[in-house]
Amino acid sequence: MIEPHIPVLLEEVITCLNPQPGDRYLDLTAGYGGHSSAIQDKIGPKGEVILVDRDQNALQHLRKKFADARNVKIMDSDYYGASKKLDEAGERFDVILADIGVSSPHLDNPERGFSFSNDGPLDMRMDQRSDCTAEEVVNTWSRDDLAAILLDYGEVGGAYALTDRIIARRPYMTTSELAAVIPGNYQRKQKLLMQVFQALRIAVNGELQQLEKSLPLWHSLLNPGGRLAVISFHSLEDRLVKRYFAEHAGRAFDADLKSLTKGPLEASQNELVFNPRARSAKLRCVQRK
Repeated sequence: MIEPHIPVLLEEVITCLNPQPGDRYLDLTAGYGGHSSAIQDKIGPKGEVILVDRDQNALQHLRKKFADARNVKIMDSDYYGASKKLDEAGERFDVILADIGVSSPHLDNPERGFSFSNDGPLDMRMDQRSDCTAEEVVNTWSRDDLAAILLDYGEVGGAYALTDRIIARRPYMTTSELAAVIPGNYQRKQKLLMQVFQALRIAVNGELQQLEKSLPLWHSLLNPGGRLAVISFHSLEDRLVKRYFAEHAGRAFDADLKSLTKGPLEASQNELVFNPRARSAKLRCVQRK
């Protein structure tokens, strides 16, 4: 089977999570199964694997990829919903991974609307069944709400001025129509486009809210000695992960997590040669005491 996505920081993930034969493994953003396949090989047929994703294309790929694996269960859900359900059911795991970035198929398929480099509909939904799209956000949200996400989620300087520019040229149907109104010379425009599209994607998918609500659940889902790894792709996500891990893996007498990474692990130069999209990935890992 041709793999449409190269898993980032694969060697680092395996080293940090140290999967052992018979472990129970939970992949909360399984995507196209790159990390999961490698970890499944480590835990063997006596281990148990639960793969979670909300993207219908990814789920279809996972079902084919693991069709013959009797120890693999696939959940059609966002990671917060799956985490909540598993925690309420009393499930516990030895190895948990959350790779919370956008996959290559999201960016490379113009129909998904994630990339300003390819013309496509203003969609950006991780779950194609969701009601909210980037088109709705750009065309119907108020000036204050639109400026707030550009500032908070895109860290855009002059967010209100850019919002006024966007609103004045409504409506937008495609990514190229929106990209055309972003001002600046090439370098400045590219940076602004990345910030605007990031802000819209986060708003459409509720990404930061999901992450903040999920971190305590992932903590709860760990067996004693269990390892949790989180891969983030921008500072807003990494800040939430860093803060939560610092609060629970510090030197306080009641800290029940131990940090396995002194700082975030990043892609090596060797990896960046064949997977340049890994350049912004940051991996943090903890172990339950």
